[in-house]
Amino acid sequence: MKCRAVYLLASVVIFSGCKEKKEITVTEIRAATTRDVAPKLFATSDERFRDAKPSPVKGETPDGWLVLPASQFRLLNYRFGESGMGEVWVSLAQGSVLDNVNRWLKQFGASPVDQAGLEKLPQFSLAGSDGVWVTAEGDYAGPMNAPVKPGFAVAGVVASVGGQILTVKMVGPKAEVEAAKPVLETYAKNLRMAE
Repeated sequence: MKCRAVYLLASVVIFSGCKEKKEITVTEIRAATTRDVAPKLFATSDERFRDAKPSPVKGETPDGWLVLPASQFRLLNYRFGESGMGEVWVSLAQGSVLDNVNRWLKQFGASPVDQAGLEKLPQFSLAGSDGVWVTAEGDYAGPMNAPVKPGFAVAGVVASVGGQILTVKMVGPKAEVEAAKPVLETYAKNLRMAE
């Protein structure tokens, strides 16, 4: 008797799921709001996030560079090169020109420079101010205890611009950095501070 009741209950449940589905009709609409704007493909971080502040630095992305979202320390951020490991970024940094040059050199195990050594580095104009062109190569020990990357190089500019330290830094496999230096130089020469 108990088995029959269980079978009967199971049959009811199974067959009740086989009912024909009813059609649903929407009879209400709402007015469009500002949140209904169509998404913009390839938007910058500034365009995606309402709280984001526009970058104080403006530049034209070179052909072959991939634009990445800005981050806390990277105002403009890119990838370059065949390996996909090449990076270029523009930052406003703390400290002095000398401090930043020596930090870059330290990341490659190169000897630090003093003020006299800093003055011997090639001069470079960045956003209307005088800066220095920095290069180094070797094993790259990046920030925050990142794994060491052998056979890397750095090229870039450190300058004091309007009381701030502006840097344009390219890091990647040595051959890719060497090949991209002319593009980096052109890019850095055309950077400007936003008005």
